[in-house]
Amino acid sequence: MAKPVKLAHVVFRTNRLEEMIAWYCTVLEANVVYRTDWIAFLTYDDEHHRIALIGGQKFLEKPEGRQVGFAHVAFTFAGLGELFGTWQRLKKAGIVPNRSINHGPTTSFYYADPDGNDVELQVDRFVDLGDAKVWMQGDAFARNPIGIEFDAEQMIARLQSGESEISLMRRPDE
Repeated sequence: MAKPVKLAHVVFRTNRLEEMIAWYCTVLEANVVYRTDWIAFLTYDDEHHRIALIGGQKFLEKPEGRQVGFAHVAFTFAGLGELFGTWQRLKKAGIVPNRSINHGPTTSFYYADPDGNDVELQVDRFVDLGDAKVWMQGDAFARNPIGIEFDAEQMIARLQSGESEISLMRRPDE
């Protein structure tokens, strides 16, 4: 059976089209490929669009609290320096994560977009993604499949002091 070759894009309905365009362009350093007064297509790489935003009509707002359905979308950065640089850039713009977690296979920041959708910015710990799968089948992940929260400023200071990315991305409970 044929399998997809990649995840192409995500689409959000929104009552805040302008805010959502601005937020995703800021957070992902994306640009607008095409837009009208009711739809926008954004990308941050060579794909024709990674995010589509549909507005132009009044949608029901998301209910408060957790619910069944979509949980979050994640975007991967090339390295820990790029991820932390993005954290610093966004903090200066007044955009701060609601959680910072070392999952083990990834180190991640979780943000909420203007509509309250959760957006993860992450970096992979393992160069070989097969090693990440093996790690996820190990004891540390079995004990704690979510991960350990961390202080971003402390991690950035450690990186700037010369500690290796490999050391920083290792979970403390391993």
